[in-house]
Amino acid sequence: MRKIWMFLALFMGYSMFSVAQEAEEVTDEDLAKFAKVEVMTSQYVEDKTEELKNMIINNEVIDGGARYNEIKAAWGDAAKEAEIELTDEERAAYKAIKDFQDSLQQSVVDYKTELIKDDEVLGVSIYNKVNGAIKEDPALKERLDQMVEEMKTKGDS
Repeated sequence: MRKIWMFLALFMGYSMFSVAQEAEEVTDEDLAKFAKVEVMTSQYVEDKTEELKNMIINNEVIDGGARYNEIKAAWGDAAKEAEIELTDEERAAYKAIKDFQDSLQQSVVDYKTELIKDDEVLGVSIYNKVNGAIKEDPALKERLDQMVEEMKTKGDS
């Protein structure tokens, strides 16, 4: 008898969970908002990557990408740094670029978090609902990916 009650309790809990899930249906508007955040984040990453590239190419001290790559390969190895004759100015310029580069990931996380928290843009509840749904439903994930690509193609953001 105990097993029957446990089964019923489990079944009732599952049924309630299913009803709750149905109430949390993802609308096209929810999906579009989620896609817009993905596009905006992607654009932010592209902008920051371009900024980093310009910092390297246009740096007067390092004088372009070739020297940057040389310093990068030697960075942290005193013998290699001496071999390439790394100057204090170059060290400071490379460190500034490296610090910017190292901060990019956190910058992207912060940017996307702010978009998610902004109810005018997406909102945490919609984010959680869509994020959970796309993990469970490959067809929905595919629809989202298509929306993102369409928005990128059209230049929406």
